[in-house]
Amino acid sequence: MKKRLVGALLASALLGAGTAPAVAAPAVTAPAVAAPAVTAPAVAASESASGAKSGAKSKSKPVVVDFAGTVALSNCSGSVVRMPHSQPDDPALVMSNGHCLETGFLGAGEVIVDRPSTRTFTLLDAEGGPAGTLKASKIAYATMTDTDVSLYELTSTYAQIRSQYGIKALELNATHPVKNRSVKVVSGYWKKIYSCGVDGFAYRLKEGVWTWKDSVRYTSSDACQTIGGTSGSPVIDTRTGKVVAVNNTSNEDGERCTLNNPCEVDRRGNVTVRHGARYAQQTYGIVRCVAHDSKIDLDRKGCRLPKP
Repeated sequence: MKKRLVGALLASALLGAGTAPAVAAPAVTAPAVAAPAVTAPAVAASESASGAKSGAKSKSKPVVVDFAGTVALSNCSGSVVRMPHSQPDDPALVMSNGHCLETGFLGAGEVIVDRPSTRTFTLLDAEGGPAGTLKASKIAYATMTDTDVSLYELTSTYAQIRSQYGIKALELNATHPVKNRSVKVVSGYWKKIYSCGVDGFAYRLKEGVWTWKDSVRYTSSDACQTIGGTSGSPVIDTRTGKVVAVNNTSNEDGERCTLNNPCEVDRRGNVTVRHGARYAQQTYGIVRCVAHDSKIDLDRKGCRLPKP
């Protein structure tokens, strides 16, 4: 796992700069650490399947995706996000990766909830220019277990950000991402938008000591060659304009389950290595864990995010 730092690459971000096409290696037995976990809700799977079919027939015009609502961190990318049920006066949230925290990588099994933070973020306008500076009051939630996400609560509300900067937060989709759907990976750090497609989903994605569930795998294309610093970028469905995942890693060297070289583990424990493959972590499950006033409630019905 790598992330970009100001002035230099600390290690090129959880996303490699390799350009090799994704090639599946022969399946081998998975390590014991990649234990089975809870399967995504059946409703999500059915929605994904039906969505894929309808997606093939749809002639709807793609949503125009720009930089409005994205942010640049000191070492990664991110975005101001809201839930479908968020209210204008709720404290705004910034989403990035768990490995993008100012304190460094989290350990396997580690979860942070409501830890004070004064981190700042550069809010971008539609063209990628700086619109203003946002400040965190705390790390509302962060983990690198099951998923790779950080949520910062800001000192500003959604209404205040819209009033002061004329920028709306990006909305998290409440349903599972759809296979074969066109998506945009919007990097606030590099001020670049990558055009990708959802190739499929990895039941488990293992990298070093971390294991992530139901990860999004992008299709391999020249337009989807994400690089260091794109970690934490929102992945936006071009049909709905909503965020369906957060960008986080790639297999750089074709190695098996090592740092910067995630491997896919299926339900039977078989491992597949796809050299050059790039991945993101789906975000629909976050919606179920955010209550009134942007409060993270891990006991809320349907919430499956790891607890401390």
